[in-house]
Amino acid sequence: MSAHLSQRELESHLWGAATLLRGLIDASDYKQYIFPLLFFKRLSDVWDEDYQQAFEDTGDAGYAAATANDRFKIPLERTGRMCAPPPGMSAGHC
Repeated sequence: MSAHLSQRELESHLWGAATLLRGLIDASDYKQYIFPLLFFKRLSDVWDEDYQQAFEDTGDAGYAAATANDRFKIPLERTGRMCAPPPGMSAGHC
């Protein structure tokens, strides 16, 4: 095997891994997993956008978090982030 994978080889390896993980689940059952993941991803993206805009406008991390939490609150442990943004930093710094 060469040191570098081509795009086609990478896709083949990823497809094979997905097939192993997928097992014998019917393709129509994936909607039960994919739609909620897409929904939660969108919620997270909107929260990040609201936070970033409020932080850029004010420079206050506490106000930015409160503003982002006006629509909905996503607990930090549910975001997949390792930390909350430090004061003076944007959500992308974690």
